Amino acid sequence: MNHYKLLRYAAATVGLMGISFCASAATTSAWCNSGKPVKFAEIGWESGKFFTEIARYVLEKGYDCKTETVNGSNAITLGAVSSNELQVFVEYWNGRTAAVETAAKEGKVKIIGDLIQGGSVEGFYVPEYVVKGDAKRGIKPIAPDLKSVTQLAKYSATFADPEDPSKGSVLNCPIGWQCESDNTQKLKAYKLDKDYTNTHPGTGAAMDATIASAYERGKPIVYYYYQPSTLLARYPSIRLDEPAFNAQCWKTISNSKDANPCPSSSPVTDLKIVVSTPFYTTDPVANSFLNKMSLSMASVNEAMEKMGSSKADPRTLAIQYLKTNPKALADWVPADVASKVEASIPK
Repeated sequence: MNHYKLLRYAAATVGLMGISFCASAATTSAWCNSGKPVKFAEIGWESGKFFTEIARYVLEKGYDCKTETVNGSNAITLGAVSSNELQVFVEYWNGRTAAVETAAKEGKVKIIGDLIQGGSVEGFYVPEYVVKGDAKRGIKPIAPDLKSVTQLAKYSATFADPEDPSKGSVLNCPIGWQCESDNTQKLKAYKLDKDYTNTHPGTGAAMDATIASAYERGKPIVYYYYQPSTLLARYPSIRLDEPAFNAQCWKTISNSKDANPCPSSSPVTDLKIVVSTPFYTTDPVANSFLNKMSLSMASVNEAMEKMGSSKADPRTLAIQYLKTNPKALADWVPADVASKVEASIPK
């Protein structure tokens, strides 16, 4: 081999090494490669748990990461992401928590991704049997013309508060959740605060238990809830109409103490992932995956229904989703990472 051929061979070898190095760099998590675990907030509701386990599984099996979850209230864990004590909070309702928006403006966190294609759904619900009855259970319609929150005033006796039967009861979110303060303002805006008790469960689990108990007994109840969720996937429900979304009125409801809020439904909200800025800047590879992770509402509702009916745990459902949706995984991560994840799934 003459020296010209030798130079060409050396150049080609270096080029291939460069390509190999670049490919490796594109699929290697710098954060995980340093031995540090990726700490996730432990989310208190089912869809958040499901999303979290998908993210954890892909990071563990595809990027060789160590992950863990840390329990705490939303306010505490979101604050921990801001200080980088935790790195990831999955299923943040974008624009709904002032502290997070402030942290993002200050550069402490990044808000990324689009977990649900088309965004979330939320509002005030009643069991379907309240309006339509349930012949199989011998339940007759209690409020057959009920369609809107504006009609609730005349049905306060139907949804009577057991502790104060002179008023109805609207089951709100637990105190500390953003939806709790939003709904409190809505009750004022809809002029229902005089006719209804603003009832607060102690926890998300207590909230679900109260709703489930009413359904199982065929009792009337009006309550706030959201999709995707296990509960709405399990129990047929009707979402009550609200006044159309009004941007100016929404300012008097969300993150507001306005004494005279004006009526507005909630906007469609994008479900995001909050990550700490140090994690985001250190590890573009892992965050590229988190930014691309997105599921259809139908697929999430299907998982939520299984979580409710068969008591399947979020980790099992996450693995099942990845097994049956290889195209989604291929859209989120490079081919070699997808192959590692798929190889790890039990056949």
